[in-house]
Amino acid sequence: MSYSHSHAKSMKTPLGIVRGLGSAKNGTAHWWAQRTTAIALFPLGLWFIWCVLPHAGPDYAAFIAYLQCPCETVLMILLIGASLYHGQLGLQVVIEDYVHCDALKIILILGVKALVLVLGVWGVLSVLIIQFKHV
Repeated sequence: MSYSHSHAKSMKTPLGIVRGLGSAKNGTAHWWAQRTTAIALFPLGLWFIWCVLPHAGPDYAAFIAYLQCPCETVLMILLIGASLYHGQLGLQVVIEDYVHCDALKIILILGVKALVLVLGVWGVLSVLIIQFKHV
C-alpha cells in the first residue's frame, strides 16, 4: 500500500488517514465539539450556580427583573445552547456505541436532535420573552 508503515496496523481506511478522520468520518470534529462545550459549560455552570440560583425562589418578580439584564439574558441563552448541544453530542455517542440496529440508530439520533432543537428554541424564546416583558 502507499501509506506509511505506522498506519498499516491502524483500523483507519486509507482515505480516513488522508483526511485525518476516524472510522466514523467525523470523530475528530465530534470530539472537539464535546470538549469545547464542556469547557464553555464550566464557567456558565458556575455563573448559574452563583448568580442565577440565589435569585430563584418565591420572589418571581425579582427573578424576572434579574434575567432582564442583557448580560444575564445572553449568558442564559449561551447556557441553554451549550448544555443542549453537549447533551446531544453525548447521547449520540451512547446511541452509536450501544444501539446495533442501523435503522433504530438513525431514528434515535434524529429524534434526539429534533428534541434538542425543540427544547433549544423553546428555551431561547422563553428567555427572550422574559427579556422583553415589561414588569
